[in-house]
Amino acid sequence: MRKPVAILGSAVFFVVVPCAIAGLVPWWITRWQFRDPFLGTWVTQAVGVTLIVAGLPGLVDSIRRFAVEGFGTPAPVAPTQILVVTGFYRHVRNPMYLSVLAIILGQGLLFGDWRLVAYGAAFWTICHLFVIAYEEPTLHHAFSAEYEAYQRNVPRWLPRLTPWRKG
Repeated sequence: MRKPVAILGSAVFFVVVPCAIAGLVPWWITRWQFRDPFLGTWVTQAVGVTLIVAGLPGLVDSIRRFAVEGFGTPAPVAPTQILVVTGFYRHVRNPMYLSVLAIILGQGLLFGDWRLVAYGAAFWTICHLFVIAYEEPTLHHAFSAEYEAYQRNVPRWLPRLTPWRKG
């Protein structure tokens, strides 16, 4: 896939998928109405804002890297041609999912709404099953030894503190 097409495809993916999952659905659940903060303190809301702010750059950067470095999109119908192992991908194999999860959970804390926390847990569970059943086998098939080395060195969900450097 050529880079301009990959950039356009990734931009469309961003608007359709993560914006719906981390924006439209949380709005539909909460109408973004504040409830009493968890634990009765504004600190939980501050943590929520921090999670949202932390999740946004990870999401945007991950999608950008798929297009610019991988010459593809996050969508399974137009995958990357090159394994992306830079940026946040040097710390964790699934920064895009973790970023969306941080945004969802951040909104749950900000709005004091357990429904969003439950939605975040459901989102992560679905992502985990998708990663195990589809993504990892597909990446192994497409990138073989390169992906195996990446898998051995970079955790699936809990980020490593020091960035991994490809071989």
